[in-house]
Amino acid sequence: MTPTITVFANSPDRGRGLARDMPVRWALEEAGRAYEVRSVSFAEMKGAAHKARQPFGQIPAYEEEGLTLFESGAIVLHIAGHCPALLPAEEAARARAMAWVFAALNTVEPPVFDYSLAGVLEKEKPWHDERRALLEARIHDRLGNLSRHLGEADWLEGAFSAGDLMMISVLRRLNGTGLLEAWPAIAAYVARGESRPAFIRAFDAQRALFTQSQAQQAQPLKESDTA
Repeated sequence: MTPTITVFANSPDRGRGLARDMPVRWALEEAGRAYEVRSVSFAEMKGAAHKARQPFGQIPAYEEEGLTLFESGAIVLHIAGHCPALLPAEEAARARAMAWVFAALNTVEPPVFDYSLAGVLEKEKPWHDERRALLEARIHDRLGNLSRHLGEADWLEGAFSAGDLMMISVLRRLNGTGLLEAWPAIAAYVARGESRPAFIRAFDAQRALFTQSQAQQAQPLKESDTA
């Protein structure tokens, strides 16, 4: 059965590949698996039908052969569990790759996500500059530790894995902030991930959906649509 992922009908990332369906798309492309997409509006995300798939009314949701999953990390690990290119068969290597998935989401992402939100929601607050500096310091601490582990290697644990996929998906939120440039090894690591053919296919698919939704919104109403 071809899996279906539920995604934004009109993604707030404006086609930059930052929405949480992106790592799921990327994992499916790395696994060489076709997939279908169900797009939902913001209103539909809060409806009963979608919450039956995703209890918190978010995206993505994943459906396949009677299995319904939510949370991008859980979905990526499920896909990777059937793809040796994402999770190696050797037990220790497999466990290390899984550990990096959790590190990406639990250790690296919180300050990165807070930083991106602060720039949008807290910009006019009197304490914005102080909080921004605090978050930047936390991010640099995380990037410094990650850079020291990576060293001169291409990937976190030898071969590319689900851990790299999720880590790079998180780090891409820093593109354009100038923070990655302070850590050349990490900037190059992100660029390597973005150059993978599977990433490019996933990015293009996500961007095409956004472009299509924008075009549809821009179309003038027909007389029959207003009758």
